[in-house]
Amino acid sequence: MTRLAQRHEAVNLSQGFPDFAAPLPIKQAACDAILADINQYAVTWGARPLREAIAADFTARHGLPIVPDEQVTVCCGSTEAMMATMLAIVDPGDEVIVFEPFYENYGPDAILSGATPKFVRLYEPGPDRPDWAYDPGELAAAFSDRTRAIIINTPNNPTGKVFQRHELEEIAALCRTWDVIAVTDEIYDHILYDGQQHVAMAALEGMADRTVTINSVSKTFSVTGWRVGWTVAPADLTNGIRKVHDFLTVGAAAPLQAAAAAALSMPAAYYQDLAAGYQARRDRLLAILEPAGFTCYRPKGAYYIMTDIAAFGFPNDVEFARHLVADIGVAAVPGSSFYRTAGAGQQKLRFCFCKKDETLNEAEKRLAKLKVSGPASVRS
Repeated sequence: MTRLAQRHEAVNLSQGFPDFAAPLPIKQAACDAILADINQYAVTWGARPLREAIAADFTARHGLPIVPDEQVTVCCGSTEAMMATMLAIVDPGDEVIVFEPFYENYGPDAILSGATPKFVRLYEPGPDRPDWAYDPGELAAAFSDRTRAIIINTPNNPTGKVFQRHELEEIAALCRTWDVIAVTDEIYDHILYDGQQHVAMAALEGMADRTVTINSVSKTFSVTGWRVGWTVAPADLTNGIRKVHDFLTVGAAAPLQAAAAAALSMPAAYYQDLAAGYQARRDRLLAILEPAGFTCYRPKGAYYIMTDIAAFGFPNDVEFARHLVADIGVAAVPGSSFYRTAGAGQQKLRFCFCKKDETLNEAEKRLAKLKVSGPASVRS
Protein backbone atom coordinates (compact mmCIF):
# COMPACT_ATOMS: atom_id res chain seq x y z
CA MET A 1 0.00 0.00 0.00
CA THR A 2 2.92 2.35 0.60
CA ARG A 3 4.15 1.70 -2.93
CA LEU A 4 0.67 2.42 -4.27
CA ALA A 5 0.49 5.57 -2.15
CA GLN A 6 3.75 6.77 -3.69
CA ARG A 7 2.60 5.91 -7.21
CA HIS A 8 -0.66 7.84 -6.81
CA GLU A 9 0.76 10.63 -4.61
CA ALA A 10 -1.75 9.61 -1.96
CA VAL A 11 -1.84 10.44 1.74
CA ASN A 12 -0.30 7.36 3.33
CA LEU A 13 -2.39 6.17 6.27
CA SER A 14 -1.46 2.55 5.61
CA GLN A 15 2.01 1.59 6.86
CA GLY A 16 2.59 2.29 10.54
CA PHE A 17 5.52 4.67 10.54
CA PRO A 18 5.47 8.28 11.79
CA ASP A 19 5.97 11.07 9.28
CA PHE A 20 7.22 13.42 12.00
CA ALA A 21 10.68 13.75 13.53
CA ALA A 22 12.09 11.51 16.24
CA PRO A 23 13.06 13.24 19.51
CA LEU A 24 16.20 15.36 19.12
CA PRO A 25 18.05 13.90 22.16
CA ILE A 26 17.77 10.41 20.71
CA LYS A 27 18.99 11.48 17.28
CA GLN A 28 21.86 13.34 18.93
CA ALA A 29 22.79 10.22 20.88
CA ALA A 30 23.03 8.29 17.60
CA CYS A 31 25.23 10.98 16.04
CA ASP A 32 27.43 11.09 19.14
CA ALA A 33 27.87 7.31 19.05
CA ILE A 34 28.96 7.38 15.42
CA LEU A 35 31.40 10.22 16.06
CA ALA A 36 32.75 8.32 19.07
CA ASP A 37 33.57 5.44 16.67
CA ILE A 38 31.02 3.00 18.06
CA ASN A 39 30.90 1.63 14.54
CA GLN A 40 32.12 -1.97 14.78
CA TYR A 41 30.33 -5.15 15.81
CA ALA A 42 28.73 -5.10 19.21
CA VAL A 43 28.44 -8.36 21.14
CA THR A 44 26.08 -10.40 18.99
CA TRP A 45 23.33 -10.56 21.62
CA GLY A 46 23.54 -6.82 22.31
CA ALA A 47 25.85 -4.14 23.69
CA ARG A 48 26.02 -4.28 27.46
CA PRO A 49 24.75 -0.70 28.08
CA LEU A 50 21.59 -1.42 26.09
CA ARG A 51 20.99 -4.79 27.70
CA GLU A 52 21.40 -3.21 31.12
CA ALA A 53 19.01 -0.39 30.19
CA ILE A 54 16.41 -2.88 28.94
CA ALA A 55 16.68 -4.97 32.10
CA ALA A 56 16.48 -1.93 34.38
CA ASP A 57 13.45 -0.57 32.53
CA PHE A 58 11.65 -3.92 32.65
CA THR A 59 12.31 -4.34 36.36
CA ALA A 60 11.24 -0.78 37.20
CA ARG A 61 7.98 -1.09 35.27
CA HIS A 62 6.95 -4.67 36.00
CA GLY A 63 8.72 -5.55 39.25
CA LEU A 64 10.45 -8.58 37.75
CA PRO A 65 14.23 -8.90 38.24
CA ILE A 66 16.03 -9.34 34.91
CA VAL A 67 19.67 -10.42 34.50
CA PRO A 68 21.05 -8.61 31.40
CA ASP A 69 23.76 -11.17 30.70
CA GLU A 70 21.34 -14.09 30.83
CA GLN A 71 17.90 -12.86 29.77
CA VAL A 72 18.18 -10.03 27.21
CA THR A 73 18.90 -10.44 23.49
CA VAL A 74 19.11 -7.41 21.21
CA CYS A 75 17.90 -8.10 17.67
CA CYS A 76 17.39 -6.26 14.38
CA GLY A 77 13.96 -4.98 15.30
CA SER A 78 11.04 -6.79 16.89
CA THR A 79 10.41 -8.58 13.58
CA GLU A 80 13.70 -10.44 13.81
CA ALA A 81 13.19 -10.91 17.54
CA MET A 82 9.94 -12.74 16.82
CA MET A 83 11.50 -14.87 14.09
CA ALA A 84 14.52 -15.77 16.22
CA THR A 85 12.21 -16.68 19.08
CA MET A 86 10.01 -18.89 16.94
CA LEU A 87 12.93 -20.72 15.37
CA ALA A 88 14.45 -21.22 18.83
CA ILE A 89 11.40 -22.62 20.62
CA VAL A 90 9.30 -24.32 17.93
CA ASP A 91 9.88 -27.71 16.31
CA PRO A 92 8.31 -29.02 13.09
CA GLY A 93 4.90 -30.43 13.86
CA ASP A 94 4.22 -28.09 16.76
CA GLU A 95 1.25 -25.72 16.81
CA VAL A 96 1.33 -22.00 17.58
CA ILE A 97 -1.84 -20.17 18.62
CA VAL A 98 -2.36 -16.77 17.01
CA PHE A 99 -5.20 -14.35 17.69
CA GLU A 100 -6.97 -13.22 14.51
CA PRO A 101 -6.88 -10.48 13.19
CA PHE A 102 -3.11 -10.45 13.61
CA TYR A 103 -0.06 -8.50 12.59
CA GLU A 104 0.78 -10.08 9.26
CA ASN A 105 4.10 -11.67 10.25
CA TYR A 106 2.84 -13.97 12.99
CA GLY A 107 1.30 -16.65 10.80
CA PRO A 108 4.24 -16.81 8.38
CA ASP A 109 6.69 -16.82 11.33
CA ALA A 110 5.05 -19.98 12.63
CA ILE A 111 5.06 -21.58 9.18
CA LEU A 112 8.73 -20.71 8.56
CA SER A 113 9.51 -22.36 11.89
CA GLY A 114 7.90 -25.59 10.74
CA ALA A 115 4.86 -25.15 12.96
CA THR A 116 1.17 -24.94 12.15
CA PRO A 117 -0.55 -21.69 13.16
CA LYS A 118 -3.89 -22.18 14.89
CA PHE A 119 -6.07 -19.10 14.81
CA VAL A 120 -8.44 -17.92 17.52
CA ARG A 121 -10.80 -15.13 16.49
CA LEU A 122 -10.99 -11.77 18.19
CA TYR A 123 -14.58 -10.71 17.53
CA GLU A 124 -15.21 -7.05 16.80
CA PRO A 125 -17.15 -4.84 19.21
CA GLY A 126 -20.90 -4.89 18.93
CA PRO A 127 -24.09 -4.25 20.92
CA ASP A 128 -23.29 -7.05 23.39
CA ARG A 129 -19.48 -6.84 23.19
CA PRO A 130 -17.80 -3.56 24.24
CA ASP A 131 -14.34 -4.47 22.93
CA TRP A 132 -12.57 -6.90 20.63
CA ALA A 133 -12.79 -10.21 22.47
CA TYR A 134 -12.09 -13.91 22.08
CA ASP A 135 -14.49 -16.67 23.03
CA PRO A 136 -13.04 -18.45 26.12
CA GLY A 137 -14.33 -21.79 24.89
CA GLU A 138 -12.72 -21.37 21.48
CA LEU A 139 -9.43 -20.36 23.10
CA ALA A 140 -9.40 -23.34 25.44
CA ALA A 141 -10.23 -25.69 22.55
CA ALA A 142 -7.21 -24.41 20.60
CA PHE A 143 -4.76 -25.80 23.18
CA SER A 144 -3.57 -29.38 22.87
CA ASP A 145 -0.53 -31.59 23.40
CA ARG A 146 0.86 -30.20 20.13
CA THR A 147 0.66 -26.55 21.25
CA ARG A 148 4.12 -25.10 21.83
CA ALA A 149 3.45 -21.35 21.95
CA ILE A 150 0.81 -18.65 21.88
CA ILE A 151 1.46 -15.16 20.48
CA ILE A 152 -0.14 -12.21 22.26
CA ASN A 153 0.15 -8.68 20.87
CA THR A 154 -0.93 -6.06 23.41
CA PRO A 155 -1.69 -3.27 22.66
CA ASN A 156 -2.79 -4.93 19.47
CA ASN A 157 -2.10 -4.22 15.82
CA PRO A 158 -4.47 -3.92 13.95
CA THR A 159 -7.39 -3.62 16.38
CA GLY A 160 -6.03 -1.33 19.11
CA LYS A 161 -7.21 -3.85 21.72
CA VAL A 162 -5.46 -3.77 25.09
CA PHE A 163 -5.64 -7.21 26.69
CA GLN A 164 -7.04 -6.89 30.19
CA ARG A 165 -5.51 -8.55 33.24
CA HIS A 166 -8.31 -11.11 33.55
CA GLU A 167 -7.81 -12.12 29.90
CA LEU A 168 -4.07 -12.51 30.30
CA GLU A 169 -4.58 -14.50 33.49
CA GLU A 170 -6.95 -16.79 31.62
CA ILE A 171 -4.35 -17.27 28.87
CA ALA A 172 -1.62 -17.78 31.48
CA ALA A 173 -3.60 -20.51 33.20
CA LEU A 174 -3.95 -22.37 29.90
CA CYS A 175 -0.21 -21.95 29.24
CA ARG A 176 0.61 -23.48 32.62
CA THR A 177 -1.87 -26.33 32.13
CA TRP A 178 -0.55 -27.27 28.68
CA ASP A 179 3.12 -26.33 29.24
CA VAL A 180 2.98 -23.62 26.56
CA ILE A 181 5.30 -20.64 26.05
CA ALA A 182 3.71 -17.19 25.81
CA VAL A 183 5.38 -14.95 23.23
CA THR A 184 4.24 -11.39 23.80
CA ASP A 185 4.72 -8.54 21.36
CA GLU A 186 4.54 -5.44 23.56
CA ILE A 187 5.93 -2.91 21.11
CA TYR A 188 3.07 -0.42 21.72
CA ASP A 189 3.15 -0.73 25.52
CA HIS A 190 3.54 3.04 26.06
CA ILE A 191 0.80 4.02 23.60
CA LEU A 192 -2.38 3.68 25.65
CA TYR A 193 -5.61 5.70 25.83
CA ASP A 194 -8.58 6.38 28.06
CA GLY A 195 -6.85 5.29 31.27
CA GLN A 196 -5.82 1.87 29.98
CA GLN A 197 -2.97 0.08 31.77
CA HIS A 198 -0.44 -2.25 30.18
CA VAL A 199 -0.06 -5.62 31.90
CA ALA A 200 3.06 -7.66 31.19
CA MET A 201 2.40 -11.36 30.81
CA ALA A 202 5.82 -12.22 32.29
CA ALA A 203 4.88 -10.51 35.55
CA LEU A 204 1.84 -12.73 36.13
CA GLU A 205 2.06 -15.62 38.57
CA GLY A 206 3.94 -18.59 37.15
CA MET A 207 4.73 -16.91 33.82
CA ALA A 208 8.26 -15.52 34.29
CA ASP A 209 9.76 -18.87 33.29
CA ARG A 210 7.52 -19.40 30.24
CA THR A 211 7.25 -15.95 28.63
CA VAL A 212 9.30 -14.30 25.91
CA THR A 213 8.63 -10.56 25.86
CA ILE A 214 9.41 -8.74 22.62
CA ASN A 215 9.80 -4.99 22.30
CA SER A 216 11.79 -2.32 20.46
CA VAL A 217 12.51 1.40 20.18
CA SER A 218 10.63 1.69 16.86
CA LYS A 219 7.20 2.87 17.95
CA THR A 220 7.92 4.43 21.33
CA PHE A 221 10.63 6.71 19.95
CA SER A 222 9.48 7.11 16.33
CA VAL A 223 12.56 5.41 14.85
CA THR A 224 11.06 2.54 12.87
CA GLY A 225 14.03 2.55 10.50
CA TRP A 226 16.60 1.89 13.20
CA ARG A 227 15.64 -1.79 13.55
CA VAL A 228 16.68 -2.19 17.19
CA GLY A 229 14.48 -4.61 19.13
CA TRP A 230 14.94 -7.21 21.82
CA THR A 231 13.67 -10.20 23.73
CA VAL A 232 13.44 -10.61 27.49
CA ALA A 233 13.16 -14.28 28.37
CA PRO A 234 14.22 -16.90 30.92
CA ALA A 235 17.84 -17.94 30.59
CA ASP A 236 17.14 -21.37 29.08
CA LEU A 237 15.05 -19.87 26.27
CA THR A 238 17.45 -16.95 25.81
CA ASN A 239 20.27 -19.38 25.08
CA GLY A 240 18.41 -20.73 22.04
CA ILE A 241 17.21 -17.31 20.89
CA ARG A 242 20.78 -15.97 20.91
CA LYS A 243 22.06 -18.84 18.80
CA VAL A 244 19.36 -18.37 16.17
CA HIS A 245 19.77 -14.58 16.22
CA ASP A 246 23.52 -14.90 15.65
CA PHE A 247 23.00 -16.95 12.50
CA LEU A 248 20.16 -14.75 11.24
CA THR A 249 21.75 -11.30 11.52
CA VAL A 250 24.85 -11.40 13.79
CA GLY A 251 23.75 -8.20 15.49
CA ALA A 252 21.95 -4.87 15.37
CA ALA A 253 23.70 -1.62 14.40
CA ALA A 254 26.17 -0.71 17.16
CA PRO A 255 25.72 3.10 17.20
CA LEU A 256 21.95 2.75 17.20
CA GLN A 257 22.18 0.37 20.14
CA ALA A 258 24.04 3.10 22.03
CA ALA A 259 21.32 5.58 21.11
CA ALA A 260 18.61 3.11 22.15
CA ALA A 261 20.20 2.85 25.59
CA ALA A 262 20.00 6.63 25.85
CA ALA A 263 16.37 6.57 24.71
CA LEU A 264 15.39 4.26 27.56
CA SER A 265 16.56 6.93 30.01
CA MET A 266 13.98 9.46 28.80
CA PRO A 267 11.97 11.02 31.68
CA ALA A 268 8.46 9.90 32.60
CA ALA A 269 7.03 13.07 31.07
CA TYR A 270 8.15 11.89 27.64
CA TYR A 271 5.93 8.80 27.81
CA GLN A 272 2.99 10.82 29.17
CA ASP A 273 3.29 13.29 26.31
CA LEU A 274 3.65 10.44 23.81
CA ALA A 275 0.37 8.83 24.86
CA ALA A 276 -1.45 12.17 25.08
CA GLY A 277 -0.24 13.20 21.63
CA TYR A 278 -1.35 9.94 20.07
CA GLN A 279 -4.73 10.09 21.80
CA ALA A 280 -5.28 13.51 20.22
CA ARG A 281 -4.33 12.07 16.82
CA ARG A 282 -6.65 9.13 17.37
CA ASP A 283 -9.55 11.41 18.17
CA ARG A 284 -8.72 13.58 15.16
CA LEU A 285 -8.76 10.64 12.75
CA LEU A 286 -11.98 9.29 14.26
CA ALA A 287 -13.52 12.71 13.63
CA ILE A 288 -12.37 12.47 10.00
CA LEU A 289 -13.38 8.88 9.25
CA GLU A 290 -16.84 8.83 10.80
CA PRO A 291 -18.25 11.78 8.80
CA ALA A 292 -16.69 10.24 5.68
CA GLY A 293 -18.87 7.15 6.16
CA PHE A 294 -16.67 4.65 7.98
CA THR A 295 -17.84 2.69 11.00
CA CYS A 296 -14.87 2.96 13.38
CA TYR A 297 -13.75 0.65 16.16
CA ARG A 298 -12.24 3.00 18.75
CA PRO A 299 -8.74 1.73 19.68
CA LYS A 300 -7.58 1.70 23.29
CA GLY A 301 -3.90 1.43 22.38
CA ALA A 302 -1.38 1.39 19.49
CA TYR A 303 -1.92 3.82 16.60
CA TYR A 304 -4.37 2.17 14.22
CA ILE A 305 -8.10 2.34 13.63
CA MET A 306 -9.96 -0.63 12.20
CA THR A 307 -13.05 0.36 10.24
CA ASP A 308 -16.06 -1.24 8.62
CA ILE A 309 -16.63 -0.19 5.00
CA ALA A 310 -20.07 -1.69 4.39
CA ALA A 311 -21.58 1.78 3.90
CA PHE A 312 -19.67 2.23 0.64
CA GLY A 313 -21.17 -0.73 -1.18
CA PHE A 314 -17.92 -2.26 -2.50
CA PRO A 315 -17.73 -6.06 -2.86
CA ASN A 316 -14.54 -6.38 -0.85
CA ASP A 317 -11.79 -4.54 0.98
CA VAL A 318 -9.13 -4.89 -1.72
CA GLU A 319 -11.26 -3.24 -4.39
CA PHE A 320 -12.23 -0.45 -2.03
CA ALA A 321 -8.62 0.09 -0.91
CA ARG A 322 -7.53 0.38 -4.55
CA HIS A 323 -10.32 2.86 -5.23
CA LEU A 324 -9.40 4.82 -2.13
CA VAL A 325 -5.73 5.17 -3.04
CA ALA A 326 -6.13 5.69 -6.79
CA ASP A 327 -9.30 7.80 -7.00
CA ILE A 328 -9.54 9.49 -3.61
CA GLY A 329 -5.85 9.77 -2.80
CA VAL A 330 -5.72 8.10 0.63
CA ALA A 331 -3.99 4.80 1.37
CA ALA A 332 -5.19 2.27 3.96
CA VAL A 333 -4.61 -1.47 4.48
CA PRO A 334 -7.23 -4.04 3.38
CA GLY A 335 -8.65 -5.73 6.47
CA SER A 336 -8.42 -9.24 5.00
CA SER A 337 -4.61 -9.06 5.15
CA PHE A 338 -4.90 -9.46 8.94
CA TYR A 339 -6.97 -12.65 8.72
CA ARG A 340 -6.26 -16.21 7.65
CA THR A 341 -9.88 -17.39 7.74
CA ALA A 342 -11.34 -17.31 4.24
CA GLY A 343 -13.65 -14.36 3.69
CA ALA A 344 -12.83 -12.66 6.99
CA GLY A 345 -12.03 -8.97 7.05
CA GLN A 346 -13.37 -8.31 3.56
CA GLN A 347 -15.46 -5.38 4.75
CA LYS A 348 -12.73 -3.78 6.85
CA LEU A 349 -9.84 -1.33 6.36
CA ARG A 350 -7.10 -0.31 8.76
CA PHE A 351 -5.89 3.28 8.99
CA CYS A 352 -2.91 4.53 10.99
CA PHE A 353 -2.71 7.91 12.72
CA CYS A 354 1.00 8.26 13.54
CA LYS A 355 1.02 11.29 11.27
CA LYS A 356 1.45 15.07 11.37
CA ASP A 357 -1.58 17.30 11.68
CA GLU A 358 -0.97 18.46 8.11
CA THR A 359 -1.14 14.88 6.88
CA LEU A 360 -4.42 14.20 8.66
CA ASN A 361 -5.86 17.50 7.44
CA GLU A 362 -5.05 16.59 3.85
CA ALA A 363 -6.62 13.17 4.33
CA GLU A 364 -9.79 14.86 5.57
CA LYS A 365 -10.00 17.01 2.44
CA ARG A 366 -9.62 14.02 0.17
CA LEU A 367 -11.99 11.72 2.04
CA ALA A 368 -14.71 14.35 1.67
CA LYS A 369 -15.01 13.10 -1.93
CA LEU A 370 -16.23 9.67 -0.80
CA LYS A 371 -19.83 8.66 -1.37
CA VAL A 372 -21.68 6.36 1.02
CA SER A 373 -24.85 4.32 0.79
CA GLY A 374 -25.55 3.94 4.53
CA PRO A 375 -24.92 5.37 8.04
CA ALA A 376 -21.62 5.08 9.91
CA SER A 377 -20.73 5.10 13.59
CA VAL A 378 -17.95 4.82 16.14
CA ARG A 379 -17.85 1.65 18.25
CA SER A 380 -15.88 1.65 21.48
